[in-house]
Amino acid sequence: MNHHSHILAGRPYPQGASFDGGGVNFAIYSEHAHRVDVCIFDEVGIEHQYRLRERTAFVWHGYLLGLRPGARYGFRVHGPYEPAQGHRFNPKKLLVDPYARAVEGTVDAKAPVLGFGATDKVADVRDDAWGVPRSIVCGEPFDWGDDAPPLRPWSETMIYEAHVKGLTKLHPMVQPEHRGTYLGLVSPHVIDHPRSLGVTAIELLPVHEHSDEVSIVARGKTNYWGYATLSFFAPSQRFASRPGAQEREFKEMVRALHRGGIEVILDVVYNHTCEGDRLGPTLSLRGVDNRVYYRLKPSDLAEYEDVTGCGNTLDMRNPQVLRLIMDSLRYWVREMHVDGFRFDLASALGREEGAMSRLSTFFDIVFQDPVLSRVKLIAEPWDLGEGGYQVGNFPVNWTEWNGRYRDVIRHVWRGDEGQRPELGYRLTGSADLFADDGRHPGASINFVTAHDGFTLRDLVTYAHKHNEANGEENRDGTSDNSSENFGIEGETDDLDVRELRARHVRNFLVTLFFSQGVPMLTAGDELGRTQRGNNNAYCQDNALSWVDWNLDEERNETLDFVRKLALLRRTHLVFQRRSFFRGAKVKGGDLKDIAWFEPDGTEMVNGHWDDASRCAIGLLLSGDGLIERGPTGQILEDDTFFLALNPEPKPMLFVLPKLAHAWEVLVDTRSAKVPAMRTLEPGESLLLLERSCALLRMPRI
Repeated sequence: MNHHSHILAGRPYPQGASFDGGGVNFAIYSEHAHRVDVCIFDEVGIEHQYRLRERTAFVWHGYLLGLRPGARYGFRVHGPYEPAQGHRFNPKKLLVDPYARAVEGTVDAKAPVLGFGATDKVADVRDDAWGVPRSIVCGEPFDWGDDAPPLRPWSETMIYEAHVKGLTKLHPMVQPEHRGTYLGLVSPHVIDHPRSLGVTAIELLPVHEHSDEVSIVARGKTNYWGYATLSFFAPSQRFASRPGAQEREFKEMVRALHRGGIEVILDVVYNHTCEGDRLGPTLSLRGVDNRVYYRLKPSDLAEYEDVTGCGNTLDMRNPQVLRLIMDSLRYWVREMHVDGFRFDLASALGREEGAMSRLSTFFDIVFQDPVLSRVKLIAEPWDLGEGGYQVGNFPVNWTEWNGRYRDVIRHVWRGDEGQRPELGYRLTGSADLFADDGRHPGASINFVTAHDGFTLRDLVTYAHKHNEANGEENRDGTSDNSSENFGIEGETDDLDVRELRARHVRNFLVTLFFSQGVPMLTAGDELGRTQRGNNNAYCQDNALSWVDWNLDEERNETLDFVRKLALLRRTHLVFQRRSFFRGAKVKGGDLKDIAWFEPDGTEMVNGHWDDASRCAIGLLLSGDGLIERGPTGQILEDDTFFLALNPEPKPMLFVLPKLAHAWEVLVDTRSAKVPAMRTLEPGESLLLLERSCALLRMPRI
């Protein structure tokens, strides 16, 4: 049915569907289209098409009087189907609005969602509206009350990387209907858990509406992680406890986390979409204007440039693409109140011609944006393109996932030789990567594990990946894990092996919590979570990926140990420095802000660092060495700490620095238990077991 006479001219801005109290304005950008129809679906699912007759600066627009929030809609975009020219218009394919605030339904695997027929040179003329998602008109008011962003400085930040569903799906204290949802994440028993770990920010795996790739569906799997965006504005419906409630429940989640003092960081995927390569479905941007939104190969416009490994790459050189991304980011900050973003494959966002550049347009417009320049910006500093690994090369207001930190910490605790020079930089905030461009230790997001790779328990349990359950014959996932199984692959009842593994877990945790920079803990690592050796569980929406809250004695010990470390870090400023160490004497005294020691008590000089055969090392952090000032200008002081690391396969005596007062042993990873109060005199020796570490404190008198 066509009711073209009922549509008014409307406005070209804002893009998407906007309710103003009297009706809904529709606006969509398509540079090469001949015609655009907005399709409204009534209560019984009948489609009513309205032609958008107005076009302003390539934005097609119209206004439907009387339409209300909750209406379901989509677009049909008419234009040439000429893949050789980069055009893949097909009005038989109903398209999700690129600016949709909510989406209903998923792609039916039987629906003819491919835009082409027998080959991709001819268009497929079958209508797919019956089997594709609908966009939803939003606009219901939400009472944020007194909600305000926690505004935690980077120096105080600790990140907890979690999956909305995975964190609570198995939690016995969450209401059954809220398990695995936005609301489950903020039930009292769940929200108290990260707070007890010292967490100040939860970084959520993608919550943008996504669509499962055809290849995954064909294997009977789903894209559990969600790194295949369909809509950059819509919170995922799969995490809502009630149909259509995803926008409201997401806001309720953010409001509750803020009340608990926890910031919300979203893992966002603006580098590619779920539409894949030229053989993928036509669901949104490909049908809206393929040549505008995607990078096409200049030599063959039917092919996509792919620096993401996902089939396509958004074209950051096009102003409309930049507008789409910036509008989306601002929407999540202004309307959804999130506190920051972690950008998946962020190197791809800085590519204009060839290599990634921190001077690219994308970074420039973020830098000057009055909204986005004030939130937390985290880069995953790599992609699959030329010069893909870019850690340390992002602009001054960005922080970065520090893969070099992860790698060296794994190598050190595996006992690999020649790691000490790199270790020195990583423990102290990676000044070699971040100091030269005006950044601070908080620019380094330190992690040992993340969603992608082994869990912490699996890192000490498996020497090899075991991804057979993914259905790709164990070819997926990295084979380079720097992991160790201590003689037995997989879980074991051998008590000696289990004790050594548990000690290694504690070693990793101590190193992470007491390094300068921002620690990131992967949800479940504090509970001994296992994925049974699967290091790429992206398609495992089941108990393999979900956090198991049924704890035995050993896992409870790990949890208590993490809470103890978190309290120590949180209450001592020496671990939260806002500036890099200088290695200089402090305030006219004999003590430097940082000093490194051989186990025999000798202070290290340049030659010591080059001894590849030595792994053990001691690190002195002076509480008198804080050059930062407090809010009122007061001088900040703290206790002095000594961190002793022995990754070597034999016990080691560490001679303690000869300072004015006795040392207290706070942590010794030979045991998860709090050591009985032990004090050692200056110059006395501490015996560390093989492959263990300890933290000692000299209280400020």
